[in-house]
Amino acid sequence: MVLKFTKQIVFLFMTVFGTLGNIYVSVNYVFSWFGGPEKKPVHLILIHLAFTNIIMLLAKGLPNTMVAFGLRNFLDDIGCKILIYLERVARGLSICTSGLLTVVQAIIISPGASGWRSLRPKSAWHILPFFSFFWILNGLISMNLIHSVTSINLNVSQLKNGYSYCHFMLESQKIKWIVLPLMVLRDAVFQGAMGAASGYMVLLLHKHHQHVLYLQNSKLLYRTPPELRAAQSVLLLMLCFVFFYWTDCALSLFLSLSLGNDSEMIIVREFLVLGYAIFSPLVLIHRDGLWLSVGILTGKN
Repeated sequence: MVLKFTKQIVFLFMTVFGTLGNIYVSVNYVFSWFGGPEKKPVHLILIHLAFTNIIMLLAKGLPNTMVAFGLRNFLDDIGCKILIYLERVARGLSICTSGLLTVVQAIIISPGASGWRSLRPKSAWHILPFFSFFWILNGLISMNLIHSVTSINLNVSQLKNGYSYCHFMLESQKIKWIVLPLMVLRDAVFQGAMGAASGYMVLLLHKHHQHVLYLQNSKLLYRTPPELRAAQSVLLLMLCFVFFYWTDCALSLFLSLSLGNDSEMIIVREFLVLGYAIFSPLVLIHRDGLWLSVGILTGKN
């Protein structure tokens, strides 16, 4: 009874709190987009990330909340296909958008003499083709779900255990060996780019820190540029992403290898799946006074 009540409160809190946080972030950056002296590529990426998080929370968190409160069989076959498909697409979009955010921010703070500086977006509108590519890529990778997901109202004896409100039918090995490598390749490419860009930013921030120490020893005043403050926020955001992503992977592997059906561990995994969508707006809100307001005043990317 206590576990059931705790699950209800946790899922309700996660869904409501995470959705409101992402709405706040998206509205905040939309106002910055229209109110700033120039359009900022990073703000556009963050708006897209917040929108992706909202889709993830509504497609994954809302049904889980309904199940936690005892509502079952509330989705028909089409509803299951739509929700699971949107969840899978949103999760892929989150990975791609986070990787793009890290790379763009690393390019923005790169020194003027660096070759990376030439790759800096000339306009925020140059980011839009990447979003189109991300949607098409993840939409195609997740197409198999349209055929493999079905409602629990159907004959469950022919289904493989899946979600509490939907089931996954057994797929052919041919489809598995097409979809799985594409998903692994996507995650490897974007997380590799994320890791390389993050390492590059850490190096630049370390050099900046050494420069600040030198100026302080020389009794000179120095103010950290908004771009470097933004880079610190992006790095914190990426640490949040890496923690939830890899912890979820480790727990998923453990659950797949274990013979039992640990309901507590399944609840923890469901929390981890939504963790990044919930905590990423907190990171941005916490850094808002150091990043967003300064960016508006200076008009810097």
